Amino acid sequence: MTTLEIGIIGLIFLLFLVINKVSVGIAMVVVGILGNILLSSIGPALTKLGSDIFLMTNDYILTVIPMFVLMGYFLSEAGIAEDLYDAIHGVVGNMRGGLAIATLFAAGIFGAVCGSATAAASTFGSIAVPSMKKHNYDFAFAGSVASAGSVLSVIIPPSTGLVLYGVLTEESIGQVLIGGFLPGIMTMILLIIATYLMLITNPNLGPKKSDKQPIVFEKFKYIWPIPLIFLVSIGGIYAGVFTPTEGGAVGAFAAFIFSLITRRLTWKKFWNSVSHSARITAMVFMFIIGGKIFGQFITRTMIPQQLANYIMGLDIAPITVILIFLLIYTIMGCFIDSIGILVIMTPITYPIAISLGYNGVWFGVVTGMFLLTGLLTPPVGVVSLVMASVTKIPTSQIFKYQIPLWIAIILASILAVIFPQIVLFLPNMMY
Repeated sequence: MTTLEIGIIGLIFLLFLVINKVSVGIAMVVVGILGNILLSSIGPALTKLGSDIFLMTNDYILTVIPMFVLMGYFLSEAGIAEDLYDAIHGVVGNMRGGLAIATLFAAGIFGAVCGSATAAASTFGSIAVPSMKKHNYDFAFAGSVASAGSVLSVIIPPSTGLVLYGVLTEESIGQVLIGGFLPGIMTMILLIIATYLMLITNPNLGPKKSDKQPIVFEKFKYIWPIPLIFLVSIGGIYAGVFTPTEGGAVGAFAAFIFSLITRRLTWKKFWNSVSHSARITAMVFMFIIGGKIFGQFITRTMIPQQLANYIMGLDIAPITVILIFLLIYTIMGCFIDSIGILVIMTPITYPIAISLGYNGVWFGVVTGMFLLTGLLTPPVGVVSLVMASVTKIPTSQIFKYQIPLWIAIILASILAVIFPQIVLFLPNMMY
């Protein structure tokens, strides 16, 4: 067999394993090892595997992942999301659908200190959805809005997915993180507009009158650390004061101190924060190892280079290729977890994007945006499944009201593709 044929068989086998519920990280390790054995021989392939795994994980920059995850869990366990939600509701509650808008605003701001869509879904599923139901919102609609807001954590820094992209491609993690800020805000605004239009066109989805509640000024004394921690951590990365790892460590420490000062961090909550962070970090590291091994195999098969050469020979605009990637990522999101898509597709799509002359930082951010719909769409839709589990709303009902929200996310992705400066404006101003 030729190397190209081995690569194609490897891709088919990988999809077979994933469809049959094998963990994406493990599936990529298996395919990568078997593929490298076929391309060389068992001795050199296994010898290289042992050294490569150590080299892949023995990297100081990877400590940014547990630091940002831990920061989000400390603040989540401290109940800051509930304070944020109540404070924003008091400010925008005089609008039609104010509580739904407050949910999206709060989810976007919480995303600036969280980085995990599933953690955000669990948090807002237990806080926002019961409150919206109490104020006469359709229960399934409330779940749809909360789940859509939760995916903003994937694109608004700090984002585990963007960090993972930087690790896989060796692009600047700091620039990729900063590049996600403006697109994340744009996506949040488009989700708010879509939600408002849904309430206008179908008044039965929410209360007939505004659901205003008094501004609870006491809540603001608990939420001020969010902009401060974001400014110190992410702002420090932007200004070149911190590396991404140092920024993550500073953010995690600041979140820990805040939780202690407010006396909201019990030993049990501390243990929950650390143990959940450890589990997520282990999962991400498995993806990193699998992605690197699989990426080496795919590169050796020349599939990315062959695809790049083929696409370069077609008489189509480069932007059309990127929009095709958007379609592929969206369809794959119906069947594979978003992180799985990222580690499977990045070794293939990244070289093509670079060969077409696109900026690697920009492509990382738009890749993250391409993954957002996959977190919502059936049958996998991890965020929707978490929301259904937390709220006890049937998953089919949560999916029912998500189409306008999908459209808003896809529109945001297309705008980021057509206008690259939305992504690159802040990274280009960095140190």
